[in-house]
Amino acid sequence: MAKIFVLDTNIILHDYKSVKQFQENDIVIPIAVIEELDKFKKGNDALSFNARAFMREINKLTDRQKFGPRGVPLGEKLGYIKIEPNHPFTPEFQDLFKDDIQDHRILSTAMWVRDNNPGQFVALVTKDINLRLKAKAAGMEAQDYLRGRVDDEVMENLEREVIIQEAGSDALQRLCYGQDNCLPWQEVSAKEPVPNQLYKFNFGGSSVCARYDASRKVIALVRTRTAYGIRPRNDEQVFALDACLNPSIPLVSLTGGAGTGKTLLALASALEQADDFDQIILSRPTVVLGGQDIGFLPGDQKSKMSPYVQPLMDNLEVIRRCFKPSSKQAQKIDAMLREEKLLISPLAYIRGRSLGKVYFIVDEAQNLTPHEVKTIITRAGEGTKMVFTGDIFQIDQPYLDQWSNGLTHLGEKMKGQSLFQHVFLRKGERSELSEVAAKLL
Repeated sequence: MAKIFVLDTNIILHDYKSVKQFQENDIVIPIAVIEELDKFKKGNDALSFNARAFMREINKLTDRQKFGPRGVPLGEKLGYIKIEPNHPFTPEFQDLFKDDIQDHRILSTAMWVRDNNPGQFVALVTKDINLRLKAKAAGMEAQDYLRGRVDDEVMENLEREVIIQEAGSDALQRLCYGQDNCLPWQEVSAKEPVPNQLYKFNFGGSSVCARYDASRKVIALVRTRTAYGIRPRNDEQVFALDACLNPSIPLVSLTGGAGTGKTLLALASALEQADDFDQIILSRPTVVLGGQDIGFLPGDQKSKMSPYVQPLMDNLEVIRRCFKPSSKQAQKIDAMLREEKLLISPLAYIRGRSLGKVYFIVDEAQNLTPHEVKTIITRAGEGTKMVFTGDIFQIDQPYLDQWSNGLTHLGEKMKGQSLFQHVFLRKGERSELSEVAAKLL
């Protein structure tokens, strides 16, 4: 017998195609969810897009037909979907949930569906932890939406992507001082590494950084480079800067804690290669407390974005301080800002654009859903490079966590692709105080 899953609003806003991800099982959408989706239908952000796309999909499914006792079919080898009117709590739970709010209407409807389908498995699916706890307190089965959620083992592998091994002096001599600064991969690994696999070879108390170049089938030396006055301070930063400067890798993700240099390295790399791109665009999700968006702030788009992008401007100031105010480099930064070749833009307006020959930096990408990350990357045109930075342990979105956010999803799905590289930055370089606080507090 088919199972029945009652979906919360946040599942649809997270993935508007979610109703087709439950195999042959049936889906129930409480009318309270439709009412909540109506509030999201206007706007340019991903939530508004998902709300509109879901309503169009339901309208297509129900075209010229009514909901039967089970609903309408979702498609071949799929179950049925039904929109269920609100149902009150039974008397025994009316005193437990006194507030008349949408969460309680969704929960009461889910419990009604369970009580009126004896013998069938019924579960409420929501990304709202509080609602799951309320449901369990009332004896209702409640689950998280697991599609796109990365396994713990994959999470650990993303943090251990650098292979550390001992190396002989002869191999290191050829890697560091040989004509091509490379080694055949057969000297390093029993099987061919995945593209852009990172290595650290230890010898005599020092280490040498290298990367597997799949195009040449060799382990190539990764040199310590400087970008617009910024020099890496540890091996992970060496890998990160090399990836951001490498024209053959158009997609990069940098993860790590506060002060590890993710945004600074990405921005310095963009400025170093400014002549190779028509524009450098910096952006980050506009996530604030209280559910307010940039429409609540006074002024034009630039004024509205100012509080959100101040961390990006702080990093730009760090780079500017590497040079004298009268230097060509400092004047070039000012000219790029003035001419909008270096542009700060809200992510809400990325949909529908085609970004050709752009160096695009997305900061705080852990606050994006997998669908939002996909939307951004699919905007990339010819000659565009994208760098996503963030800390998966500092998520401000209420319905995302370290396993389900877009930045983690990106690293897991794109691993092994020659056009992608992920670097996990471990050591904080902002200050000794910052690093100690990040570890102990």
